[in-house]
Amino acid sequence: MMNKRVIVVGAGPGGLAIAMQLLYKGYQVDVYEKQSRVGGRTSGLNIGAFKFDLGPTFYMMPSVLKEVFENSGRKIEDYIEMTELNPLYTLKFGDVYFRPSRNHEQTYQEIERLFPGNGEGYRRFLDKEGKKFEVVSELLKKPFATYKDYFSNATFRALPHLNALDTVYGRLSKYFTDERLKYAFSFQSKYLGMSAWECPGTFTILSFLEHAQGLFHPTGGVHKVSEAMAEVIGELGGNIYLNTPVEKILIENKQAVGIRTETGDKHFADDIVINADFSYAMSRLVDQKHLKRYKKKKLEQKGLSLSTYMLYLGVDKPLDLPHHMVVFADDYEQNVKDVTSGGRLTDDFSFYLHNPSKLDKTMAPAGKSALYVLVPAPNLKADIDWEVESARFREKVLDKLEAIDGLTDLREHIEVEKIVTPLDWEQDYNVYKGATFNLSHHLPQMLSFRPHNKFEEFDHCFIVGGGTHPGSGLPTIYQSAIISQQLLDQQYVIRD
Repeated sequence: MMNKRVIVVGAGPGGLAIAMQLLYKGYQVDVYEKQSRVGGRTSGLNIGAFKFDLGPTFYMMPSVLKEVFENSGRKIEDYIEMTELNPLYTLKFGDVYFRPSRNHEQTYQEIERLFPGNGEGYRRFLDKEGKKFEVVSELLKKPFATYKDYFSNATFRALPHLNALDTVYGRLSKYFTDERLKYAFSFQSKYLGMSAWECPGTFTILSFLEHAQGLFHPTGGVHKVSEAMAEVIGELGGNIYLNTPVEKILIENKQAVGIRTETGDKHFADDIVINADFSYAMSRLVDQKHLKRYKKKKLEQKGLSLSTYMLYLGVDKPLDLPHHMVVFADDYEQNVKDVTSGGRLTDDFSFYLHNPSKLDKTMAPAGKSALYVLVPAPNLKADIDWEVESARFREKVLDKLEAIDGLTDLREHIEVEKIVTPLDWEQDYNVYKGATFNLSHHLPQMLSFRPHNKFEEFDHCFIVGGGTHPGSGLPTIYQSAIISQQLLDQQYVIRD
């Protein structure tokens, strides 16, 4: 087993996580990455002297990341400093600012002050969703390769608590009467790129996790974690080849045997791990003759997540803003429907602001701020010409920003900037249809209905990332790497 070689396609968080673990077990591992730095959608972005996270800006469930490091013979504390966020975030509904925290009594009092009569619903939420998480979390740790995997004690314990036939919004309506409070505990559906009115009720565990386990900021940004993982890979003797796009996954006799890079070089291995965007990989990196379930035509029928319009601004002054804040549209429900199913951009939109310089002085020069703006947007299935729309939408976003206290003269203080549209996500980062949160999490695309960790179309191929089980989001991506590493290793343990 010690002489087995593995090639990982993509140095995103899932690819890095499985590479670390396999190296520690004695495998030879080479990682091939198109971009000039590791991290994929969790990589860093330098614009002048300002530093940004390209995608995710905080960690939840750091225990899963800790497990990845432990499985690699390392302690995460030796590489990364994490600071817990307090409050969790600031949520802005018109003139109302709600700042929940992990102090449950304090949050209860804040709810009663702003949304009278809903405090007891918050306590019921913590109790019921906590019990649900205990049983559902076990399902996230096991593979679902066949229908037989449903017949386990963990599955039977979880079934009564899944709320899979309800929606996230429906579940929250059982706890809260104020619409704004329902939104405050359901907007996390967007972490999966979905509408709370469509997302299965199982995923109320996302907001529960924030309130139960907290949110964390790694010093230097989330991308520093990917860079630390790359450091561990180097320490363990692995190789990461940057600026080396993979053109094809080589398949012979129904098994993956290697890769061909864009320069024409071929590299062979005992196993291939795909960490590229799943739909991109199936449509571009695999010859269609080797596929049945995931041919291009069938991928086009799959449900996809929404996308995002990103604005990264280097501002030449300190900003009096929270570490991060969500500003809700006046008609939030309509805005979500426009973005997720309507394929429309409207003037009334929600957006997320990240102001890391308030907490972390490494992200911008002294006296300046790195401001990150994320606006949920339709994916590229929508009829939107982003080459035309991008500049116009930028002005609308800046108008919204300048309506916030502390940002009224923002345009005058922008020193550097970068825009990433859904089209850029596809063209520059190989994100299929610009769907930044991957395949959606509707019931027909969950558990065994999602692409399997041990890929079912051909042998010696494993999948990690948001396109496989358990799904999108950093904790589940890391969990996919743990599952896939175990399955890959198991095939040799059994033979030995």
